[in-house]
Amino acid sequence: MNQCLEQNLDFGSLMGNDVKPLSKGRDKADITATPRSPSEAQLARRASAEEETSSSNFLSDEFVDLLPEHDPIEFRRNGIQTGVLDRLRQGGYPPEARLHLLKQPVRTCRSELFSFIQDAIAHDLRSLLVVHGRGKAVDSHANVVRSYVAKWLMQFEEVQAYASAQPAHGGIGATYVMLRKSERARARNREVQQKRRG
Repeated sequence: MNQCLEQNLDFGSLMGNDVKPLSKGRDKADITATPRSPSEAQLARRASAEEETSSSNFLSDEFVDLLPEHDPIEFRRNGIQTGVLDRLRQGGYPPEARLHLLKQPVRTCRSELFSFIQDAIAHDLRSLLVVHGRGKAVDSHANVVRSYVAKWLMQFEEVQAYASAQPAHGGIGATYVMLRKSERARARNREVQQKRRG
């Protein structure tokens, strides 16, 4: 660089004759250009993925009765001890996975919750946290989502119980979920118990 200054050479003479400067006004990226539309193949793949998820998603998208916005929610399936629900309500089972549904459309929440619970089941998780928010009015978006979440969770046979979270985890704006222990997890527990006895 110092040699260039000493010899009074400009950039153009260093680069040669075939280098042309940018024309005036073309020194910035063109941000007005519209993005290209997805290709036919991309649209087909997207539609196929959405159809596959929606066809297996059994969660109801019908009307839901809105829950009172200030009341905690809870559910316990028949046969589940009240002590399990009490411990769940108190945050006694640390969440192994979390799902955030804040400010998402109801349709997206339905799809996300379905996938989340299915993944948790597939990975033998038992304690989950669903963050849906809480509204200041009964018909607020957050309370609508919360009401749907309460309805949807009951539609999974694997959900043993659920309860509004402790303040540290979101309070009424979040829900603890307890899943049934999978057959794989039960088999592992039996093996551990047999080894301890033997």
